[in-house]
Amino acid sequence: MVRIGILGAGAMGAVHASAYAGMDDVEVVGVSARSLDRARLVADICKAKPFDDPRLLIESADIDAIDVCLPSAIHGKFVVSALNCGKHVFCETPMALGMSAAQGMRAAARKANRLLQIGLLMRSVGAYEHVKAVVTSGEHGRLISLSTWRLSSYLHPDAPDRKSHYTDPTTELMTFDLDVVQWLMGAPERLSASGDGDITALLDYGDGRHATVTASGLMPTGFPFTVGFRALFERAVFGLETVFSEMPPRSTFTIATGNAPAKAVAISGRDPYVAELRHFVDCIAGKADPSLLDADRAIEALNLSLATQRALAEGGPVTL
Repeated sequence: MVRIGILGAGAMGAVHASAYAGMDDVEVVGVSARSLDRARLVADICKAKPFDDPRLLIESADIDAIDVCLPSAIHGKFVVSALNCGKHVFCETPMALGMSAAQGMRAAARKANRLLQIGLLMRSVGAYEHVKAVVTSGEHGRLISLSTWRLSSYLHPDAPDRKSHYTDPTTELMTFDLDVVQWLMGAPERLSASGDGDITALLDYGDGRHATVTASGLMPTGFPFTVGFRALFERAVFGLETVFSEMPPRSTFTIATGNAPAKAVAISGRDPYVAELRHFVDCIAGKADPSLLDADRAIEALNLSLATQRALAEGGPVTL
């Protein structure tokens, strides 16, 4: 039995509590939030105890791991504290907003010899997993280009998904897809970017391959959160469009080859949050490869987020 404490009782804390509640080999000992009533709402999901002091979970000798679902700006403080207390840690994305904080978290994990896994969620989403398998097999030739988009209205004051702690689209949204780009295509050579609140980054590989990553926080407030990608191979193109206008979201995933019209691709309907947290628990037990969600991968994605910020500030391409 793996015993876990959750820090944070917002929407993501509730999602994680629900995921753990379905795992027979996991016990959520407690959920911490600034408000004890808020903590209780999430704790009830997984039959845990509510706390208003995160130190009681971090310092508990009875807890094996800490799951950090707090605002990105304060991840480092709690992640490092948990690692220093000998806990394994799962931390939501974005891992950090600056490189020094992210590297400090990784250094603490190495010093403590504990797992630090990051919520790189797209790696557990069926459509992205499918494209990764196609890249690995080479069945449709080389992946020539990848275009991704993540469209939200969260920067508007009256947006339904606005949160006071949400940050710039280069980290709040783009980090997920910048990780996907490196996962599928490797590290690019150059990056250029344009926009303000609605941002597009162009990643150039110097060999004819390229990727574009678009993130917007400026869509009209009635526009539902929408994500997707187009992955163009030498002999096929895959397309994904997921619209969060209802739950579960509406998603279309297709492939087109040759003269044939696009057709739907059958993929697993599993919950990606359950999948990534199941992976974390299995890594603690030594039954899974921690490299999939390793902190190094999150730092690589953060490096591209920060490079996008530099490209916007400098008005020109950045060499990576």
